[in-house]
Amino acid sequence: MTLAVRYISARTLDTAPAEPSPPGPGEVELAPAFVGICGTDLHIFHGDMDARVAAPAVLGHEMSGRVVRVGPGVEGWRPGDAVTVMPLRWDDTCPACLAGHQHICQHLDFIGIDSPGAMQQRWTVPASTLIRLPDTLPLDLAALVEPTAVAVHDVGRAKVTEGEKVVVVGGGPVGILIALVARATGAEVRVVELSAHRRLLAKELGLTVWDPAADDIGALVGEWTQDAGADVAFEVSGAAGGVDTAVDVLGVRGRLCLVAIHPRPREVNLHRFFWRELTLVGARLYDRSDFERAVALVADGTIPAGRLISKVVPLTEAPAAFEALEGGDDVMKILVDCTTGTDHTHDAQGVAV
Repeated sequence: MTLAVRYISARTLDTAPAEPSPPGPGEVELAPAFVGICGTDLHIFHGDMDARVAAPAVLGHEMSGRVVRVGPGVEGWRPGDAVTVMPLRWDDTCPACLAGHQHICQHLDFIGIDSPGAMQQRWTVPASTLIRLPDTLPLDLAALVEPTAVAVHDVGRAKVTEGEKVVVVGGGPVGILIALVARATGAEVRVVELSAHRRLLAKELGLTVWDPAADDIGALVGEWTQDAGADVAFEVSGAAGGVDTAVDVLGVRGRLCLVAIHPRPREVNLHRFFWRELTLVGARLYDRSDFERAVALVADGTIPAGRLISKVVPLTEAPAAFEALEGGDDVMKILVDCTTGTDHTHDAQGVAV
C-alpha cells in the first residue's frame, strides 16, 4: 500500500493509502520523487475547479521520478530510468489534433487535473508521456522542468528573438522562468513585480526589476527604449492592472503574450492595439520539443532551478504546504518529497541539506 495526497473538497486535502495500479499495455509505473505545487493546484484547493475535478482527486503535474515497472508493449524504458512527465493525453481525432495542435486538444485530459496526478508514491501513466532526464540532473531540480517548459512555450509563442526588448509583468515562478528563458534567447528583459521578496530574488538572478507601486513604468520603458516601446510583453500577473501595464509598454507592432489565467473578462485598451498595430497571442501548455529544451536549460544551469525552490516537505505535510503557499509573496516553489517522511530545506545554492 502506498500514500497519495487527495483533494476532498474546498480547502480540504488528505493523505490516504492508495492501491497502485499495475501498468497495462503501453503504460509505465513510476515512483514520483518530487512534485511541485503550482497555481493551478491552488485553484483546485480553493474549490474553484470543482466543475472539472472529480473528488477525491490526486493532484500534481510538476514532477520528477523513476520508472518502477513497464507494461506490455513498452520499449525504450526500464526500471530505474529518471523521467519527468508531459502530463497531456489527447484524442488525436478532434479538429485541434488534426491540425497538429495536440497539446490543446479539444478533449484534452490534463493529467493531474482531469485524471489522477503525481502526488503519490506510485503513479501509472502512458509511456508516451515520459520525458527522459539526464542521470546528472538531481531529481529535486528536475521537478521544475514542467514549469520551465511552460516558459519555453510562452517565449516561442511570442517569437522572441535576440536583441529584442521584453517586459515580463508578474515575477512569480512562471514570470521569472519566462524572463530567464527570454534572456537565454538573447533578449533584454525587464520584470515588473509588486512583491519585494520576488523583486529581490529576481535581482539576485541578475534580472532588472521595476516596482509598479514606486516606479513610473512608462517613463522607465521610454528611457530604456528611446521612446520606441518594448517589442514583447508577457502578462503573467493575472491582474487587471497587469493587463494595462503589458499593453502600455509595447511599441509599434509589439506583441503581447497572455500567460496568466484571468478568472473574469478584463477591459483592454483596444485603441492602443489599433493605433500601434499590436498583436495579442495566447500561450497554453507546451509540446514535447518545449519539454526537451526545458530539460536542457535546467540541466546546464541556465535555469537556476534550486534558487526557485523555497522549501521541500514530505508527502504527509503536503496539505499544510498548500496553506503556506496561500501567503504567496515570500514563497516561490514548494516541492513535495514523495520518497521520504523527512523534511528538507535548501541552502543558498539550492542544494538539499
